[in-house]
Amino acid sequence: MSEMRVPAGPGGPSVVCECECDDVFLNEVEKVASMYRGRPEDLVQALHDVQSLRNYLPREALRVVARTLDVPESRVHGVATFYSMFSTRPRGRHIIRICESAPCHVAGAAEIIDSLLDELGVEMGGTTSDKLFTVETSSCLGVCGVAPAIMIDDVVYGNLCAEDLPEILRRYR
Repeated sequence: MSEMRVPAGPGGPSVVCECECDDVFLNEVEKVASMYRGRPEDLVQALHDVQSLRNYLPREALRVVARTLDVPESRVHGVATFYSMFSTRPRGRHIIRICESAPCHVAGAAEIIDSLLDELGVEMGGTTSDKLFTVETSSCLGVCGVAPAIMIDDVVYGNLCAEDLPEILRRYR
Protein backbone atom coordinates (compact mmCIF):
# COMPACT_ATOMS: atom_id res chain seq x y z
CA MET A 1 0.00 0.00 0.00
CA SER A 2 1.40 3.36 -0.91
CA GLU A 3 1.12 6.52 1.12
CA MET A 4 0.13 9.82 -0.36
CA ARG A 5 0.43 13.10 1.54
CA VAL A 6 -2.54 15.28 0.84
CA PRO A 7 -2.64 18.92 1.97
CA ALA A 8 -5.53 19.50 4.37
CA GLY A 9 -5.98 23.05 3.16
CA PRO A 10 -4.39 26.46 3.54
CA GLY A 11 -2.17 26.38 6.60
CA GLY A 12 -3.49 22.99 7.69
CA PRO A 13 -1.39 19.91 8.26
CA SER A 14 -1.14 17.30 5.56
CA VAL A 15 -2.98 14.05 6.10
CA VAL A 16 -1.91 10.61 5.00
CA CYS A 17 -4.06 8.90 2.40
CA GLU A 18 -3.25 5.20 2.59
CA CYS A 19 -4.85 4.34 -0.71
CA GLU A 20 -3.29 3.31 -3.94
CA CYS A 21 -4.34 6.48 -5.72
CA ASP A 22 -1.95 6.50 -8.64
CA ASP A 23 -2.51 8.77 -11.61
CA VAL A 24 -4.02 5.94 -13.67
CA PHE A 25 -6.66 5.27 -11.00
CA LEU A 26 -7.46 8.95 -10.51
CA ASN A 27 -7.84 9.35 -14.28
CA GLU A 28 -10.31 6.44 -14.24
CA VAL A 29 -12.22 8.13 -11.42
CA GLU A 30 -12.35 11.39 -13.36
CA LYS A 31 -13.54 9.56 -16.49
CA VAL A 32 -16.36 7.87 -14.56
CA ALA A 33 -17.31 11.01 -12.64
CA SER A 34 -17.32 13.10 -15.84
CA MET A 35 -20.35 11.10 -17.03
CA TYR A 36 -22.23 13.01 -14.31
CA ARG A 37 -20.67 16.46 -14.87
CA GLY A 38 -23.27 19.15 -14.29
CA ARG A 39 -25.64 16.67 -12.63
CA PRO A 40 -25.06 16.92 -8.86
CA GLU A 41 -28.39 15.17 -8.29
CA ASP A 42 -26.67 11.99 -9.58
CA LEU A 43 -24.04 12.04 -6.83
CA VAL A 44 -25.12 8.67 -5.38
CA GLN A 45 -24.93 6.97 -8.78
CA ALA A 46 -21.57 8.61 -9.49
CA LEU A 47 -20.19 7.33 -6.18
CA HIS A 48 -21.57 3.87 -6.89
CA ASP A 49 -19.84 3.80 -10.28
CA VAL A 50 -16.56 5.12 -8.86
CA GLN A 51 -16.65 2.59 -6.02
CA SER A 52 -16.95 -0.22 -8.57
CA LEU A 53 -13.38 0.57 -9.69
CA ARG A 54 -11.77 -0.51 -6.39
CA ASN A 55 -14.70 -1.62 -4.18
CA TYR A 56 -14.23 1.40 -1.91
CA LEU A 57 -13.97 5.18 -2.14
CA PRO A 58 -10.50 6.52 -1.32
CA ARG A 59 -10.33 10.11 -0.07
CA GLU A 60 -8.68 11.31 -3.28
CA ALA A 61 -11.47 9.73 -5.36
CA LEU A 62 -14.04 11.67 -3.32
CA ARG A 63 -12.14 14.88 -4.06
CA VAL A 64 -12.15 14.14 -7.79
CA VAL A 65 -15.90 13.43 -7.70
CA ALA A 66 -16.54 16.67 -5.80
CA ARG A 67 -14.49 18.72 -8.25
CA THR A 68 -15.97 17.04 -11.33
CA LEU A 69 -19.61 17.31 -10.20
CA ASP A 70 -19.02 20.77 -8.68
CA VAL A 71 -20.34 19.58 -5.32
CA PRO A 72 -18.76 20.56 -1.98
CA GLU A 73 -16.33 17.93 -0.68
CA SER A 74 -18.22 17.90 2.61
CA ARG A 75 -21.42 16.83 0.83
CA VAL A 76 -19.63 14.09 -1.13
CA HIS A 77 -18.00 12.81 2.06
CA GLY A 78 -21.33 12.99 3.90
CA VAL A 79 -23.10 10.89 1.28
CA ALA A 80 -20.21 8.41 1.04
CA THR A 81 -20.21 7.85 4.80
CA PHE A 82 -24.00 7.91 5.33
CA TYR A 83 -25.02 5.02 3.10
CA SER A 84 -23.90 1.53 4.13
CA MET A 85 -23.45 0.55 0.48
CA PHE A 86 -20.40 2.80 0.34
CA SER A 87 -17.08 2.28 2.06
CA THR A 88 -14.21 4.70 2.50
CA ARG A 89 -11.97 1.88 3.72
CA PRO A 90 -10.45 -0.82 1.51
CA ARG A 91 -12.63 -3.91 1.30
CA GLY A 92 -12.35 -7.37 -0.11
CA ARG A 93 -13.47 -8.34 -3.58
CA HIS A 94 -16.59 -9.98 -2.11
CA ILE A 95 -18.70 -8.36 0.60
CA ILE A 96 -20.41 -10.75 3.00
CA ARG A 97 -23.31 -9.21 4.91
CA ILE A 98 -24.65 -11.12 7.88
CA CYS A 99 -28.22 -10.41 8.92
CA GLU A 100 -28.66 -9.42 12.56
CA SER A 101 -32.43 -9.01 12.53
CA ALA A 102 -34.57 -10.58 15.25
CA PRO A 103 -35.74 -13.48 13.06
CA CYS A 104 -32.17 -14.32 12.03
CA HIS A 105 -30.97 -13.99 15.61
CA VAL A 106 -33.67 -16.36 16.89
CA ALA A 107 -32.93 -18.80 14.03
CA GLY A 108 -29.23 -19.06 14.94
CA ALA A 109 -27.38 -16.12 13.37
CA ALA A 110 -24.88 -16.06 16.26
CA GLU A 111 -23.60 -19.53 15.33
CA ILE A 112 -23.37 -18.51 11.67
CA ILE A 113 -21.43 -15.37 12.61
CA ASP A 114 -18.99 -17.27 14.83
CA SER A 115 -18.44 -19.99 12.23
CA LEU A 116 -18.00 -17.55 9.36
CA LEU A 117 -15.50 -15.38 11.22
CA ASP A 118 -13.59 -18.48 12.30
CA GLU A 119 -13.59 -19.92 8.77
CA LEU A 120 -12.23 -16.65 7.33
CA GLY A 121 -9.92 -15.82 10.23
CA VAL A 122 -11.20 -12.26 10.62
CA GLU A 123 -13.12 -10.15 13.09
CA MET A 124 -16.44 -8.51 12.28
CA GLY A 125 -15.82 -5.68 9.82
CA GLY A 126 -12.51 -7.21 8.80
CA THR A 127 -11.05 -8.19 5.47
CA THR A 128 -9.23 -11.43 4.80
CA SER A 129 -5.48 -11.18 4.27
CA ASP A 130 -5.89 -12.18 0.61
CA LYS A 131 -8.34 -9.26 0.15
CA LEU A 132 -10.99 -11.67 -1.08
CA PHE A 133 -13.70 -11.20 1.60
CA THR A 134 -14.91 -8.44 3.90
CA VAL A 135 -17.49 -9.35 6.54
CA GLU A 136 -20.10 -6.79 7.60
CA THR A 137 -23.34 -6.87 9.54
CA SER A 138 -26.69 -5.75 8.24
CA SER A 139 -29.68 -4.80 10.36
CA CYS A 140 -31.92 -6.72 7.94
CA LEU A 141 -31.48 -8.33 4.54
CA GLY A 142 -35.24 -8.49 3.98
CA VAL A 143 -35.35 -12.28 3.69
CA CYS A 144 -36.77 -13.20 7.10
CA GLY A 145 -38.55 -16.23 5.67
CA VAL A 146 -35.20 -17.98 5.13
CA ALA A 147 -33.47 -17.00 8.39
CA PRO A 148 -30.64 -17.18 9.25
CA ALA A 149 -29.23 -15.60 6.12
CA ILE A 150 -26.13 -14.01 4.66
CA MET A 151 -25.62 -12.13 1.43
CA ILE A 152 -22.43 -12.33 -0.59
CA ASP A 153 -22.32 -9.46 -3.04
CA ASP A 154 -25.92 -9.61 -4.36
CA VAL A 155 -26.62 -13.31 -3.71
CA VAL A 156 -28.63 -14.35 -0.64
CA TYR A 157 -28.02 -17.65 1.14
CA GLY A 158 -30.75 -18.63 3.58
CA ASN A 159 -31.80 -21.42 5.92
CA LEU A 160 -28.12 -21.68 6.80
CA CYS A 161 -26.30 -23.88 9.19
CA ALA A 162 -22.61 -23.57 10.01
CA GLU A 163 -21.78 -26.64 7.92
CA ASP A 164 -22.97 -24.85 4.75
CA LEU A 165 -20.38 -22.08 4.97
CA PRO A 166 -17.22 -23.80 3.64
CA GLU A 167 -18.98 -24.87 0.44
CA ILE A 168 -20.55 -21.45 -0.08
CA LEU A 169 -17.19 -19.69 0.39
CA ARG A 170 -15.47 -22.14 -1.96
CA ARG A 171 -17.64 -20.82 -4.81
CA TYR A 172 -16.03 -17.40 -4.42
CA ARG A 173 -12.42 -18.49 -4.04
